[in-house]
Amino acid sequence: MTSSPDLIQELKASKPAASLALRAQVRELATGEAPAAVSPRRLRFRLPARRLSLVALPAAAALAIAAAGIVGLARSDAPLNEATRVGTDSPGTLNLESAPAQPAPSADAAIGSATGRVQQVSATLTVEVGDSAAVSSAAQDVLALTQRLGGHVVMSSVATGEEAGAELTVRVPAAKVQQALVELSALGTIVSQQVRMDDLQESIDAFERRQRSLRSQIALVQARLGGSLDAETRARLEVRLKNLRDELRGARRSEAGLRAQGRMATIQLSVVTSESGAAAPASRLDRTLDEALNILVWEGVIVLAILIVLAPFALVFFGAWLGRRFYRRREEDRLLAT
Repeated sequence: MTSSPDLIQELKASKPAASLALRAQVRELATGEAPAAVSPRRLRFRLPARRLSLVALPAAAALAIAAAGIVGLARSDAPLNEATRVGTDSPGTLNLESAPAQPAPSADAAIGSATGRVQQVSATLTVEVGDSAAVSSAAQDVLALTQRLGGHVVMSSVATGEEAGAELTVRVPAAKVQQALVELSALGTIVSQQVRMDDLQESIDAFERRQRSLRSQIALVQARLGGSLDAETRARLEVRLKNLRDELRGARRSEAGLRAQGRMATIQLSVVTSESGAAAPASRLDRTLDEALNILVWEGVIVLAILIVLAPFALVFFGAWLGRRFYRRREEDRLLAT
């Protein structure tokens, strides 16, 4: 019995030639004139694979949209809760959003606790009034209140008509800022109120310590100048004395400026109407759509990143597939030419 290697060698040595009928049949199969028979098992396997892309892509898109909608609906309450939050944002800042139509006692208490230290007080207040006439009247009341409290107007902008509104910045004595906030809050409905206090006492104490040090140095230089000195040493000490005195005057001016800031409080007031005031809060549907859109954007970014990572592997696979197909076609052509 001939072994497989021996049989292969005999076939290679004999070089059997295909008959003309066999060659014609092979050519017919290669050109597709005679359709090749497909087994039922292979047919059952290939038919779903051809439709897989038509089903998988819409299903994946629907799944992504559904996931984004669920997450957006779950997060739609977050902006509303954040907008109605009442609390302290940071040390020295009292933030009252969507406050009721009366002055916040907590803001007054916070200002009152600053007794004994120099602090810079600033407040931002938004008040809603009924109409354009009320805007003009409120602006006049603010100007009158500022003069009565001993303050002054820094900026004033009043508009009437359909886009009625007013923006005013005033400065009043810090000791009367509580009174000013109470009377300004009575102009209408408070939309938002924020009071901020920046401590200046530490900086003032530093300037005072610097002044004491400079006075001591000046006294020492003056004492040395009272003795007998050569011309060069005396000139150097006189220059040093002049520099120390200039620095002392600068420290005094800086301290005085900080104390002046602490004596006056800045209030920024916005007067709006119900038509031109702050935009109405977004509905839950709008918030849901916004959140869903954000989720879809992030999903798209993730998919794009995955495609970028897989692109080199896909190119390698495609090149291997093309090479294998080209090799098989060349083998078929070689067999047919034999």
